[in-house]
Formats: sequence, C-alpha cells, structure tokens
Amino acid sequence: MNPPGQAWRGRHVGNRPSPQGGAFVSNVPLYALKPVAERLWIVDGPERKSGCLGARLPFPTRMTVARLANGDLWLHCPLKPTETLVRDLDRLGRVRFLIAPNSLHYWWLPEWQALFPRAQAFGAPSLGYCAKRGGFLQHVLSDVAPSVWAMEIGHVVVRGARLTEVGFFHHSSKTLILTDLIENFEIEKVRPWWLRVLLRASRALDRADKAPIDMRLRFARGHSTVRQAVERMIAWDPERLIIAHGRWYPIGAVTELKRAFRWVLRT
Repeated sequence: MNPPGQAWRGRHVGNRPSPQGGAFVSNVPLYALKPVAERLWIVDGPERKSGCLGARLPFPTRMTVARLANGDLWLHCPLKPTETLVRDLDRLGRVRFLIAPNSLHYWWLPEWQALFPRAQAFGAPSLGYCAKRGGFLQHVLSDVAPSVWAMEIGHVVVRGARLTEVGFFHHSSKTLILTDLIENFEIEKVRPWWLRVLLRASRALDRADKAPIDMRLRFARGHSTVRQAVERMIAWDPERLIIAHGRWYPIGAVTELKRAFRWVLRT
C-alpha cells in the first residue's frame, strides 16, 4: 500500500474547506468518501470556475473512486488532494489509476502522481495537446479498455469536434460514470439569481427537456458518433448514473440517458 503522505509536504490546502459563501449549496461533507455501491464511492468537492459559452462560471465538482478486486484504486476526475482524503483512500487500497476523462478534468493529476509515484495517469484522446499542464499523461485511452481493469470497468469514447469524453461502466455495480456529457444542476441549490437564469436558459438544470446548449454545440457535427456511444451505454443497462456536476442518479439511469440524449437518439 502507498505510504500515506510519502510526498506530503503541507503544500495542499486544508482538510475540508467551508461550504459557505459559494454560488451553490454544497453537497456536504466535502472531501469525504460517500458509498454508492460495493467497491464504489463518490467524493464531492468545492466549486471551480470553468469556461462555458464564453464566460468563466462556477461549478460544483465530484470525483468517483472504484476499488478493483486486487485492491487497486481507480480515481476518476481526481479532486485537489487533501490530507484527510489521501489518508481515507490509503485505508481503502492502493492508488494506482488516475483518470482524466476529457480535456477539462485533469488539473490535479500531477499532485496525485507526486503523492503516489506508482500511480498511472490515463487520459482521453486529445488531452495531450489540449491540456494547459503537460508531462503527466502516461496512457491515452483508446476504444479498447486497458487490460489492467477491463474485466471490471468498461468504457466508450465519445468523440466530438470540440470535446472528446470517455464514459465508463462499473460492471459489478451496474454504474455508468460520465463527466460533462450530462449537466444536472438543481435550481434550489443555486444561490445567485443571475446564475439560475443562465442555467435555465442553457438547459443545464435538473431534468431539463433538452441537453445543455454547450454540450450540443460541442458535438454539433458528430451526432452519429454520439448516438452510437449512447446506444452502447444503454446496452450496458446501467442502474446508476454518476456525473461530475449536479445531481446524480442512484436509480433510473437508462431513463435519464434517453431523456438527456434525445437530441441525438431521435435523429
């Protein structure tokens, strides 16, 4: 098992930052492992600002942790590491796989690599030349799942002109893990009035009748590719659906997929 804090030198911030004062009501506690299913957890993180429709807007964050049968840990969208989170993960198993599923969710991978030198970083196609930080990516995900976890976690690459994302399926728990392909913000958790207006206009709210505008623009010229990927996700028959931003679905994953992607499934 990785020595907890072998590279810890106090340069990572805090244990659990205050959830007060942000644009969203936080899913407290932050930086805490929350069970989803056997050998599967989520960790809610603080807000970060990201580009959307020409503006930098706040978003809540979330990572997913899977423990493989051999005790190795698989970290999807790793948050900024904190002492508490690293210690809790070390109790679960060995941090071995760091996943950057698209060109927007990769920033903290070098910090995790410093803490766990044996961990391998896997990234979505295009990340290598899109990332603003370089030198951390060791493996580019292809259409074939890496043998080190293929029997337990499958994936599908969703290629677009402006975004390529890899969706994952945790077989034993029947959980689909997406990142930005679905945005699902709950209006009652949004504090600023202007952000509520913007999210409503962009169709990024929970159970909106259409997919968010920014997602449709990013895949405007790739409907057939997205449809094929979504059909594969539906064929997995997932029960749960985890996403990086907003409410995730502990049940009814297929229904949500069909609703969220009706913009491509109908063409």
